[in-house]
Order: sequence, then C-alpha cells, then structure tokens
Amino acid sequence: MVGTVAAVLLASAGVAAYAYGGDIPRGTRVLGLDLGGKSRSEAERLLSDAVRPRASEPAKVELDGKAVTVQPADVGLSINVDRTIGHAMKGSPSLFGERTVPPVIDLDQAKLESALREQLDPTKLTLKKPGISYAQTTPEPTYPQAGLGLDPAQAAAAVRTAWPTGETAMVPLVTRPAATSKEQVDALVADLARPAVAAPVTVTADDKSFTLSPAAIAKGLVFRSDDNGQLTPALDAKKLHAAAAKEFAKVEKAPVDATLKLTGGKPVVVASKPGTMVDLAMLGPALLTVLRNPAPREVAATLTTQQAELADEDVVKLGVKEKVSTFTTHFTGGASSPRSQNIMTVARAVDGAVVQPGETFSLNGHTGERDYAAGYQDAPVIVGGKLEPGVGGGASQFTTTLFNAAYYAGLEDVEHKPHSFYFSRYPAVIESTIFYPTLDLKFKNITPYGILVDTSYTSSSVTVSMWSTKVYDSVKTVYGPRRNISSPPTVHREAGPKCITSSGLPGFTQDAWRVIRKDGKEVERKKFTWRYDPEPRFVCGDEPA
Repeated sequence: MVGTVAAVLLASAGVAAYAYGGDIPRGTRVLGLDLGGKSRSEAERLLSDAVRPRASEPAKVELDGKAVTVQPADVGLSINVDRTIGHAMKGSPSLFGERTVPPVIDLDQAKLESALREQLDPTKLTLKKPGISYAQTTPEPTYPQAGLGLDPAQAAAAVRTAWPTGETAMVPLVTRPAATSKEQVDALVADLARPAVAAPVTVTADDKSFTLSPAAIAKGLVFRSDDNGQLTPALDAKKLHAAAAKEFAKVEKAPVDATLKLTGGKPVVVASKPGTMVDLAMLGPALLTVLRNPAPREVAATLTTQQAELADEDVVKLGVKEKVSTFTTHFTGGASSPRSQNIMTVARAVDGAVVQPGETFSLNGHTGERDYAAGYQDAPVIVGGKLEPGVGGGASQFTTTLFNAAYYAGLEDVEHKPHSFYFSRYPAVIESTIFYPTLDLKFKNITPYGILVDTSYTSSSVTVSMWSTKVYDSVKTVYGPRRNISSPPTVHREAGPKCITSSGLPGFTQDAWRVIRKDGKEVERKKFTWRYDPEPRFVCGDEPA
C-alpha cells in the first residue's frame, strides 16, 4: 500500500514537472503558435518571428459598409511581444487541451480615429457639435444634437481583434450624444464666456502695460469642439494679437527681416534686427485663469527675443547680383497731377519688394486697397467702357510697367488683363490694367534666385527693374500684324463731373509672342492675343438736333 502511494506521488510529481516545465505552461497558444514548455526568451523569439510578416500588413476595416485600409505605422498598430509573453506565462497549464492567450495589441486610438474619419463620407456624420461664438461681445451658444458618429473605443477594439489574424474589423456608425451637453454649454456661457468680456484685462510686461478690451478678448477667446462634441475653451493667441495689435505695440518691438537695397548701383544686404515680443504661448493660459474673475483683472506677460524670419544669410543665398530686366513707360501732366501722383504712390509701395524663388507676387496683395486712406487721388479710370474719375486712376500705368519688367525677366505670367481700349503709351497686347479687388497682376518667380523689384520715377516716366541672377540669354517680343480694325463711334454723354472727353481710337486684334532663348537655344515661344474695343469719341453734352 505504501509502495502504491509512493508510485502515485512520483507519477504526480512527474506530471506536474512536465506541465509546468519551461516558463510558459503546457498547452498555451498565441495566434495558433504552441509556446507551451518554452522559456521566455525562446517564446519571445518564436512569436517575434511568427508575427514579423504581419507588422507591415494594413488593417482591413469595413467602415460604415465601405472597405478601407489603415496602415499600421500611421496609427501605432503593432503586436507587443513582450507583454503578450508576460500574459502567456500566467495561468494554469492544459494537459489535455489548449489554452489560448490573445496577443496584446498596441494602438493609438486617437490616430486610428483620425485615419478612419479621413475615409468617411462627412455627410454621414450627423452628430451636431456644440459651440460658443461672439456677436461683438455677446456670447451665442450652439447646442449639440445626438446623431450618427464614430465610436473611437469600439473601432479600436474591433481593429485590435481583427488585425492580428488578417480578418476585417467591422466598424459601423452609431448614434451618439455629443460629449458636451446643452446644460454644460449653458454653464460655460455663464461661468466663462459672459464674464470674460465683462471688463478689460490689464497686461503688464516688465515696466510697461497695455489693455485688452472686451472686444479683443471676444476675438481671442474661442470654444473648440472636437469630432466627439467635446467643447473646450482656449485662447487663440494669434487672433488676440491681431485684434489688439496697437495695444501689444506699446510693449513690443517687431523683428525686422533682412532685405536688399540698391546702394551705388549694386544690391546690398540690409541686416535683420531681432525684436522683443510678448510670449503668446504663456499669455494664453494666464489669461484663461483670470477671465472668470470680476474687474479689475490683471495678468503678467513675459517678453521674449524673437529673431527675424528672414536672416541675413537667407538673403545672401537668393543670389541677387545684377539687373535682369528693366522697363519704362511715359506719362503727361507733370509730377503734380493726380494721375502722376497715383503712379508715384504705387511705385513707392512696391519699391524694394523681394520675390522668393517659387513665390507668386500679387500687386493687389502687396499694396492692399489703393484708396484715399493710402494716399491715392481721383484720376481717370475706365468704368463700364467709359472714362470717369476714380480713386487710384493711373495705377494701371505702373501695373503695365511692372508687368513688362516681369515679362522680360522671363517670369511666369499668372494673372493679368490688358485694357479694353488701346493706349499708345503702352506696348500693344503686352500691358495690363488693375482694379481692386477684382483685377490683379500676378507673376511667379520660376527661377532658382530671388528677385528684387526696384522702382523709380520722374515727372514724366516710371521705371521698374528686376534684379537677380541672369538665367536667360534674351527675352524678346515678336508682333503679328493688327487685324479686324474697327473705327471708333461718337458717343454723347451727359455733361458733368463724370464726363471726360476723348478723341477716340480704333479697335483691333493683335498677336504677340514672347521668345526666350537660353544657352543659345529657343526655350519658349508663348503667344499672347488681345482684342481692343474701339474707344469712342466721347463728347460731353447732348447731340445736336
């Protein structure tokens, strides 16, 4: 009897030794791989080898009935071998069956949500997000409504389960409420949005200070709702700075970019200067902490040194060293006439402009609106096919001069429009009008070098020159003959300040080709065509009976 018991004990000990041999209990499988009885290091090596081919395989997803894929690298999707083996080491052995241990899957849920949303039809997402905006300084809430949306946790669980075995994860859209409720929106209005604009905030920076008005605060305080309808207040420091630019200027000194200027007939670099600016990244959170408080309210700001965006070495690399084109047009009336003054004003505004390689220059964008506030006067302009006084008249003369300088520099014509009538002071076809904001002149610097725009004027002419590094041997214009010539009609207009007489000019159509040569070869022959309307002979007064 004693011998029998001993034999049973020995047998049991042998079974136990077998069952618990190695670090991984017998019968343990991960992704179909038998790891039972293996040491930890051996099990990690075997599992790593087995899952390596899956590492770069995209996750297949049926997203709201649509088959899409997600790249593992884009969402941090991988099998965590170390943690998976750690789980496999725990638990009891199975002598007569199998014990399946699911793999531990690493996944960035936020990145997965973003990747799936990019592939969703946005019209399918009917969840209405909450919001708070300002009508001047009055907060206006937008209340959320439940609707179809993506459940990020459900999507992540489905991908974690399906991807390791190559199956398709089923991710439907589900009806969800917004993360922020109507009551919570009302609470944000009462607790923050309304008191934030109830009084100004004084900002101190070293020994100086400035004031943020309620109107400026309303521009800078934003309430952002994410895709799940979670509404969060934040300070948009750039919007706040733009809304209170004059106040910030009381304590700031903006950095000055390096630039170029002509000295002694040669382009030289004008050194950049660092500035002292309010640290907006620190100011935003500080403001949020006081906006709920009653007046008086004050926050401290930190001033930091800010380097110019364009450093001296950046300007040197532009390779601006020689004049590559120049063009002059002439005008009458002397320097004191309103039209001449407008030409000189726009010329001064553009003088010294630097166009980076690959950059598109916009004349409207550079000067802004050419109005009385900017120093422009009334002078003749073409309005509806008639010459009438208009602010900024004469700017088209400069526009034509600039267009030709860019044209003969070999730059790319992006946008221009010739005049409806022909004026002999301009080259036919190769000229351009302008009218803010509907008509613009744009050209693109397609060379590898920077362009410095130099303007100058006399009492009877305006000149635009382009400085850079010469790329082309020559840029010339070849004209075709004028055709479809039409005589000007006589038009009587009501006498008055809007009526400007003219002698009339014929209309015609003409072609012009820009011919560019480089390294001894013709590299471009671009055709420009324009039809000029006959300019009527305008007479102020009724037609004789």
